[in-house]
Amino acid sequence: VQLQASGGGLVQAGGSLRLSCAASGRTFSDYAMGWFRQAPGKEREIVAAISRGGGNRYHVGFVKGRFTISRDNAENTVYLQMNSLKPEDTAVYYCAARLSGSSSYYLEDYNYWGQGTQVTVSS
Repeated sequence: VQLQASGGGLVQAGGSLRLSCAASGRTFSDYAMGWFRQAPGKEREIVAAISRGGGNRYHVGFVKGRFTISRDNAENTVYLQMNSLKPEDTAVYYCAARLSGSSSYYLEDYNYWGQGTQVTVSS
C-alpha cells in the first residue's frame, strides 16, 4: 500500500490543522493505521492509532483531548484532527499502515510508511 500524507503547515499556538493520509494500491480496510511524529533530534513516536474498522482508537497521553484520529474507508483516507496546537507539537508527522485488524502503538508493528508532512507551531 502507498501512503501520501498532507495537510501540514505553519500555525500559531492554539490553532488547528487536519492531516490527511490517502492510501492506494491495496484494500485500505485491511489495514490498521497510525500517526507518528518525529521532532528534530528525537526518535519517532506514536501519536494515535486506529483499528481497520475504526472502532478502536488510541491517542497518546500528551495529545488526548486535543488530537483525534479517524478514518473513512470509503475514501481510503485516515485523518488526524489537531486542535489547541502547542510549539512542542512541531515535528514531521507520518502516517503508517499495519496489515492487521488491530491498532498498535509500536512503530515496529507497521509495514508501510508515508513520506511525512511538516507541522510547525509558532509561539
